[in-house]
Amino acid sequence: MNRESGVLMPIFSLASRFGIGCFSKEAFEFVDFLEKSGQGYWQVLPLGPTGYGNSPYQPLSAFAGNPYFISPEKLIEEGLLSWDDVNCMDFGGNQECVDYGKLYENRYKVLEKAYDNFLEKGEKKELDKYFKENAYWLEDYALYLVIKELQGGKSWTDWDKELRSRDKKVIDEIKKTNKKEMEFIYFQQFKFDEQWKALLEYAHKHNVKIIGDLPFYVAMDSADSWSHPEVFEMDKDFEPKSVAGCPPDAFSPTGQLWGNPIYDWDALKKDGYLWWIKRIERNYQWFDVIRIDHFHGFSEYYEIPFGDETAKNGKMKKGPGMDLFNALKKSLGELDMIAEDLGNTTEENVKLLKDSGFPGMKVLQYGFTSWDSCYVNHRHEKNCVVYTGTHDNTPTFAWVQEINEGERSFTRRYINSMNTDYGAFVWDIIREAYRSVADLCIIPLQDYLCKGKEARINTPGTAEGNWQWRLTPNYLSEDLARSIRLLSETYSRLPKASEE
Repeated sequence: MNRESGVLMPIFSLASRFGIGCFSKEAFEFVDFLEKSGQGYWQVLPLGPTGYGNSPYQPLSAFAGNPYFISPEKLIEEGLLSWDDVNCMDFGGNQECVDYGKLYENRYKVLEKAYDNFLEKGEKKELDKYFKENAYWLEDYALYLVIKELQGGKSWTDWDKELRSRDKKVIDEIKKTNKKEMEFIYFQQFKFDEQWKALLEYAHKHNVKIIGDLPFYVAMDSADSWSHPEVFEMDKDFEPKSVAGCPPDAFSPTGQLWGNPIYDWDALKKDGYLWWIKRIERNYQWFDVIRIDHFHGFSEYYEIPFGDETAKNGKMKKGPGMDLFNALKKSLGELDMIAEDLGNTTEENVKLLKDSGFPGMKVLQYGFTSWDSCYVNHRHEKNCVVYTGTHDNTPTFAWVQEINEGERSFTRRYINSMNTDYGAFVWDIIREAYRSVADLCIIPLQDYLCKGKEARINTPGTAEGNWQWRLTPNYLSEDLARSIRLLSETYSRLPKASEE
């Protein structure tokens, strides 16, 4: 990895007239902004379809894309929609906040109209070709969504046994009677991939690479856990044997009960980790680099008996370690990955990171709240990625106000920002990230804009108010691009093709 820098900005946070950031002109304009700013990377959050809670880290599928990101504007350009079709729909009235309720009510109505027009234009051959290329996951995903709708939105673990166990006769009948509904879902994924590919190619043309995010676990209520029970620890009645979480500690006496299904690593090893190979291969169709969330889980993970109300009775288990990554490399070649290695570390975790060769993460906000932390600059190594904060942190402008006076004083002394106002203080912290020896520096867009807590993406442990912040239209100025570019020039982080 070359010495470069990039910006963390979720797709859903882009400015957009369509209620949520999507693959419209604003996404292409953001690539233009990155190029002007001397940035070589755009880091996004997971792109999967979201369910209750709207978290991209609990997607309904590990392979599908989020239909909300499909650009109505692009469908209009294709002649599949008119502006009247779109403008009559209410996607929410707050430019700075995603209204998921309005999107759920109205976005699919627009996409369905586009699908009907697509069929009238006689272009179904393209869709059939796409289905064949993605048959491994696409039919099961569509089936899962169709049955979920027929079951009133219930989790698959609450479906009747013949549906949970995928009884062939019952499933074949559902396929037969819901053919159009399933093909509508194929169409959504076809357009998602088509539009994302166009954006990815545009980014590459402008010397910008995309870093994508891969959740370690899948959601319990997902197409993956229903269609591939052999991948997870399930009993003969397709009930989970165990679920994921965190052990008790000083902050949580009963631990954390996440509820995700646990991988059956022994079974996965027997078939050469095929499901994981398919999953990673799919993500490399979208991204140049994959950031793996909860990397520690490959070394060791916490397993809780299914049905327990707390995490107290769980136990630590060994993960697949390098055996999985060796299988991935053998099948897919060299892996461009970033390991999310934050939190408690053990000898096993450290060894796996070293053996994998993947860069880990250094978050400056964590470094300035404890003495001589591994996250402060003088503890960095080249093979890592430095951040001011992540999507789970409050924006740095709010952070410098929320930390205590001792922490703030230490931070000011460390970065030599003694008499600055909070806005300049934030930019001095950004500068500290840029001057790090770390090969890659990623800054959340909110930090460049000195946004406060209103622009926080996610607050871990809370269920409300997350994944909603959006950028106001026309907020990215030429002056801001020049200021960011100057940082890239000063600290030798310009993308190679832009250095001349």
